[in-house]
Amino acid sequence: MIQLQIKRIYHPTATNGTLFLMGQELCKTIELPWKQNRKQISCIPEGLYRIRFRVSKKFSRHIELLQVPDRSLILVHPANNALKELRGCIAPVMELTAPGRGLRSKTALKLLLNSLDALNIPDKQEMQIEIMQLAFI
Repeated sequence: MIQLQIKRIYHPTATNGTLFLMGQELCKTIELPWKQNRKQISCIPEGLYRIRFRVSKKFSRHIELLQVPDRSLILVHPANNALKELRGCIAPVMELTAPGRGLRSKTALKLLLNSLDALNIPDKQEMQIEIMQLAFI
């Protein structure tokens, strides 16, 4: 099973994290702040989620988290400013610059997708992401 993991640091205005693939740090993440899983304004709850590849006109190839409680279309897609560009999704970034802000998100997503592709994942093999708390600031 392919395992991604995000270790989060919660700030009052946003959530930052570190994304690991098979135990190795790959990039950083930005998300909205925790607001009790309210749609459009909160990051999603901690937990273990199945993931799959997805393609859309807006984001091209990206990742979707499945079976998120009370939420749908939770994606891992490019964004450099959580408050302006995210509505509950997760954005990978190469560098964190502030709570909920980062740089080179498209590069980070490409790194993530290329790293998963390099593992030669069969289409039907299950992939998961574990989201967990590292700290509350």
